Amino acid sequence: MEALIALIIAVLVSCGVYLMLRARTFPVILGLTLLSYAVNLFIFVMGRLRSGAPAVIGQSETYTDPIPQALVLTAIVIGFAMTAFLLVLALRARAELGNDHVDGTSKIDDVKEPGK
Repeated sequence: MEALIALIIAVLVSCGVYLMLRARTFPVILGLTLLSYAVNLFIFVMGRLRSGAPAVIGQSETYTDPIPQALVLTAIVIGFAMTAFLLVLALRARAELGNDHVDGTSKIDDVKEPGK
């Protein structure tokens, strides 16, 4: 089971890095989202979750550590807000610049005007 989760985290990280290296804004946003999912899954798995155990110390003989769950919940909320902000920022850049390249220029502009 550990190998499967490690493989899933590795696939999420590799896809996220690949998408972040693209020259367009929407794949960069998707790449950041995939990286945040990978980090959330990693933190959640490192918490050594137990099924049926309470998250309160003293209620039972065995308990689950509540810190990773709280961290992941907070990271999900922050990741959602970051994704919404980046989408609005990308839409605004698309409206202002007329394209969705990360650096604001397209390769067609470079071919037409090599001096700029």
